Amino acid sequence: MQKQSYQNHLRFYYPHHFVFYPVLTALVVLGIRQAMQNEARSMEWLAITAIFVLIGWLSFMTRQHYALTLQNRMVRMEMRLRYYQLTQQRLEDIENKLSFSQLAALRFASDDELPGLVKRTLNDSLSPDAIKKQIKHWVPDTMRV
Repeated sequence: MQKQSYQNHLRFYYPHHFVFYPVLTALVVLGIRQAMQNEARSMEWLAITAIFVLIGWLSFMTRQHYALTLQNRMVRMEMRLRYYQLTQQRLEDIENKLSFSQLAALRFASDDELPGLVKRTLNDSLSPDAIKKQIKHWVPDTMRV
């Protein structure tokens, strides 16, 4: 497996991103095309197309909502544990000063870098992207949704 870094940390779920959505997109295009070519049944084809769009939207929103809610909770718990193990201080005491995006970016930092990077983030209000760019020893996360 390729070593994870800032440049390659995005992840795709191939059946969903490269099969389901392209097929659904093709069905939507086909439905619109049929509605334009078959004027007698255009309303039927538009209704079918609307159903395909609704299915796509619902699948995307449901998948995202469930997966990201659980993932965010797990990231928060992981960071609390790591921070405590490294500093013997509770992250909960300063967690409300960090956005979740900042916290998620901090989790890519190595154990040596994490405490200092948390302090810099609090002092300088670093953006998640700025946090990721300052990480010298990237800790990969290959299990994200």
